[in-house]
Order: sequence, then structure tokens, then C-alpha cells
Amino acid sequence: MNYKETINLPLTEFPMRANLNQKEPDLLKEWDETGLYQKIRDKSKGRPKYILHDGPPYANGHIHIGHSINKILKDIVVKSRQMSGFDAPYVPGWDCHGLPIELQVDRDLGSKKQGMSKLDIRRRCREYAGKFIDIQRDEFKRLGILGDWGRPYLTMDFAYEAATARELGKFFEKDAVYKGRKPVHWCSSCQTALAEAEVEYNEKTSPSIYVKFKIQWSGASGQGSVIKNILKDREAAIVIWTTTPWTIPAKEF
Repeated sequence: MNYKETINLPLTEFPMRANLNQKEPDLLKEWDETGLYQKIRDKSKGRPKYILHDGPPYANGHIHIGHSINKILKDIVVKSRQMSGFDAPYVPGWDCHGLPIELQVDRDLGSKKQGMSKLDIRRRCREYAGKFIDIQRDEFKRLGILGDWGRPYLTMDFAYEAATARELGKFFEKDAVYKGRKPVHWCSSCQTALAEAEVEYNEKTSPSIYVKFKIQWSGASGQGSVIKNILKDREAAIVIWTTTPWTIPAKEF
């Protein structure tokens, strides 16, 4: 006896099996072909804006679980704001410069790099970044991330670089740029500069010390001359305490 025939079950058009590995690509293809993202933008005109400023990934390889978590969480934020009544566009982008890309190109070139000019190596870096922009774009879209994938911002776009130069020029016009001294960390194996965040230091224990700096009275003026008169030219010193004693030889007063 077929007991299914004796039970009052609802009839639906939903299949018993989800088959998501087949349905998800079809759904994403439909979104792309129907221009879903642009339809949402058109429908949202006039709403309050909600902008997510998304830090771009490096274009230096296939995406990994870190990329996935990052993009999915941000997509949840953007979509939730969109459904809450905002106009929430999402413009993806890529960082096309820096050590991660240089290192990958170096590995690919191997010994060939020795006979290449810096300009040729930079061209290879640009080509490498362009290749993985396309790869990562498809991989991000496969995660169901809605965005303006056809017009991303790329740090290697000439228009982007020109805008950066113009903005720097505005700082110069306002006298907001100055020249100072700052250490630049250099990697001897990579032959390139390192960001401060990429530098790791060995643990070191140093003594804290007290140092007496003798006061030079010559040319004392203002508050200095008042103190000089009070002390009546007697020898005086200022005592300081430091936990970085190796900096003392470079002190200038």
C-alpha cells in the first residue's frame, strides 16, 4: 500500500532537492542578464544615500576564506540598508600596487628578471594585476555579491592616479605639505620599501634611565632669563627619565 496517497499533503512547485550547485549559477546569470543591480539603482533614485567605503583587496591571486568573509559581511550590510529604504550602491575596487603583487611577479619571472628593465617589470605587474582583477571579479560575483562590477575603481587606472596627484596638489597649494625626517624600512631580500605594519621586531629589554641635562644660560630670554636670575647663574640641570636609552646620543637641545 502507498501510504503517501492516504496523507493529505500540500502540493508545491518546489523540488525535493535544492541542487544549489546548479541553481545558484543560474540565478546569478539571471541577475546579470536582467541588469538587476542597475534596476535597483534606478528604483532607488531620490532615497537617502548609504555609502559603504570598501577597502580594496590586492589583485594578486585567487580569493580565499578571508576575502569571502569580508565581502559577504559587507554585502549583508549594503543589502540590509537597501531594503531599509536607502539608496545603497556598492562600487568594488582593487589595490593594484604594492609588495604582494611584486613578489608574485618576481616568482613568476625567476631569473628572467635580471635582464629586464624596471619599466618592463612594472608592465608585468600591471598585466598580472589585470589578470587577477578579472579572476577575482568572477569569484566575488559567484558569492552572490551585488555591485557595479562593470565599473570598479582600480588604483592603476590613469584617471585614478591623476585624481590622486590633483588632490596632493591641493595640499601643496594650502601649504599643508612639509618635508621632515622619517625612517624608511627596507627589505634586503625583496629589494623594496616596507610598510611599518610589515616590520616585526625582536623582543628586547632595556633599562630605564635618568639623565641630567646641564642648562646652557647663554642667550636665555623670556621665562629662561627669569629662571636664570632666580638661580643667579648657578649651575643647573634638567633631569629626564626615559625607557629608550639608545635615543640619548641623538638628543639635541
